[in-house]
Amino acid sequence: MLSICKIYFSLFMFLSINLFLLGVLFLIWDYSMIIEFDLISLNSSLIKMTLLFDWMSLLFMSFVLFISSTVIFYSDEYMSGDNYLNRFILLVVMFVFSMMLLIISPNLISILLGWDGLGLVSYCLVIFKRNVKSFNAGMLTALTNRIGDVALLMSIAWMLNYGSWNFIYYLEFMKMSKEMDLILGLIMLASMTKSAQIPFSSWLPAAMAAPTPVSSLVHSSTLVTAGVYLLIRFNFAFSANFMLVMLLLSSLTMFMSGLGANFEFDLKKIIALSTLSQLGFMMSILALGSYELAFFHLLVHALFKALLFMCAGVIIHSMSNCQDIRYMGNLVDQMPLTCAFFNICNFSLCGLPFFSGFYSKDLIMEMMSLEILNVCIYLLFYISVGLTVCYSFRLTYYSLTGSFNFMSLNCLSESKGCMLKGMGGLIFLVIFMGSLLSWLIFPFPYFICLPLYMKIMTLIMILIGMLMGYEMAKFKINYSMKSLSKLSLSTFFASMWNLPIISTFSINKYPLVMGNIYIKQFDQGWEEYYGTQNISLSLKFLSNILQILSQNHLKVYYLLTVFWVIFLIIF
Repeated sequence: MLSICKIYFSLFMFLSINLFLLGVLFLIWDYSMIIEFDLISLNSSLIKMTLLFDWMSLLFMSFVLFISSTVIFYSDEYMSGDNYLNRFILLVVMFVFSMMLLIISPNLISILLGWDGLGLVSYCLVIFKRNVKSFNAGMLTALTNRIGDVALLMSIAWMLNYGSWNFIYYLEFMKMSKEMDLILGLIMLASMTKSAQIPFSSWLPAAMAAPTPVSSLVHSSTLVTAGVYLLIRFNFAFSANFMLVMLLLSSLTMFMSGLGANFEFDLKKIIALSTLSQLGFMMSILALGSYELAFFHLLVHALFKALLFMCAGVIIHSMSNCQDIRYMGNLVDQMPLTCAFFNICNFSLCGLPFFSGFYSKDLIMEMMSLEILNVCIYLLFYISVGLTVCYSFRLTYYSLTGSFNFMSLNCLSESKGCMLKGMGGLIFLVIFMGSLLSWLIFPFPYFICLPLYMKIMTLIMILIGMLMGYEMAKFKINYSMKSLSKLSLSTFFASMWNLPIISTFSINKYPLVMGNIYIKQFDQGWEEYYGTQNISLSLKFLSNILQILSQNHLKVYYLLTVFWVIFLIIF
């Protein structure tokens, strides 16, 4: 009997291959298709569902389905000890379908359905492990994403002024009309919450509380890329001012997360911060006006990031759920194939020549060098590339070389089952898909003419990053770590410029403190004494006296008679 994992793996893989071929066909023909069908027709009211199929939506759906199929196949072994595997797989399937709805929607209402579906199911998946840390992370994820959902709802309300929610018909009008700036601002806010740009970055590393297959799916092609995809769809409408704000925030996000990853010791969090850095990279090139390049990097990044998380999952699984990279070391002896995959993905992430990441990253850096930008943005871009290599090299140094630091007695073995097969399916695409997509998306090659020092600037930053990563990672018994000599600065960089503290304590702390003061001063203070509490005591005292009088004691009766007689005599 086929398991639920095998059924959905086969279905998603079949759909992925067909959608990819269809997407290539649409790309060659330069063909788009909008399908409208009536949902409800009531007198003069007509509610229509609109679906948009073009090369971009078909290719992206193909990649999402391929990655989710390998993740489901991988989960069969990774989650094998879990009692609720079927529930987990069905949640992942709901997650994927929400993403599908978002990808093929040219309509803000159906986009909201997919958008909210992603937010809700991501909450269920983050709290899947059912512990306090997961609950806190899930709540932070859900509430941060609610800000974006509210922004999208407000943009839907404002679109009522224009007769239709199909934004795709209004993109040119949006660019010319100042009134539409509000909608564009709200869309940008929604995208920045979903893609975790500054100041909403803190939820993304917190979402690492989810099981590793979920992290692999969320951080490669679904939840966090939804914001970038929405901005790619809206890119024709953005004015110069919007693009400037977006460029500044995304460049800072890229720099901040690259810096934070160099001081982090949690394996999954390092890869999460790397995702954040790449999202900033995509958003910033989108802000420079190259939406096709941003989409190209989005697809390529989805492949190697999914595989990077899968490799991390195998390592964590083999090391009894230990995620601290300081306990690792010399893993290349115990699990050579996993480490080979891990290194290939790291090289691709760094943009090493002729791996898939190189084709998008190098092109983006050279296109950025052609733009007329100030020195600040230029330096942020190149320093961020250097930092990417730095934390990747540090991760490789800690986990794959040196001596094994986990236990004196251990028995690590590489997975022989579904996990390695699932990863093996992705590795070929990680290596070859960069060049294939660059031939498909850009049929005429770019000719970028730059001075020699600007042309080799990316390579120089990669070499500097490698050297810095090695220097930062070195540790022995008699060797003092560089990051520990400036502890307060390291803590500041490692904590993402205090963004998690700002987005949790600043929201929770002050209302709680005010509530405590209110309780002590009013509820349990003078108001309590002179208010309800005192009235209650007085009424209780009077009712006790009346109770005594109403118990029909003979002596009380005689006493009252005497009082009554005296009262009559006196008056």
